[in-house]
Amino acid sequence: MQAFESWVLDLKDFYFTGDDYSYRIEIEAKRRFLQLLKGWFNSGVKYKGKVWNWDSLIQVKTQELASFLLAKSGTIGLVEPVPDLMRSDSREMRERILKLTQREAQGLGIGRSTLHYLHKNATDEHQFKVYAKVRKRLDL
Repeated sequence: MQAFESWVLDLKDFYFTGDDYSYRIEIEAKRRFLQLLKGWFNSGVKYKGKVWNWDSLIQVKTQELASFLLAKSGTIGLVEPVPDLMRSDSREMRERILKLTQREAQGLGIGRSTLHYLHKNATDEHQFKVYAKVRKRLDL
């Protein structure tokens, strides 16, 4: 969903093949999607008091599963950690940012350059991240 919402993928990137009644994806679209996926796998997640990359954590979880299947471990924990699938750039947040004046931002403790980049990102259709400190100040 993130790939479509951020315009990494679009419907025009897919084409129908009549010979086997399936849809295919253009090569360049595959590259863009894999780049997005790579970025997601390299993002950090907290687990057991440390910050892990998802690709490393998947390897750890695979090893835990193997230990369980080989009866080297009596338990398996595949519930934790849970990926955060919430977007940080919702429509409400974009509207809040675009309505924010310099004076209001200053009152919230948001600097001019931060406000500039928030406005710039909010007008773009691509996904962007709002850091927790700024998000808290925006009261979102």
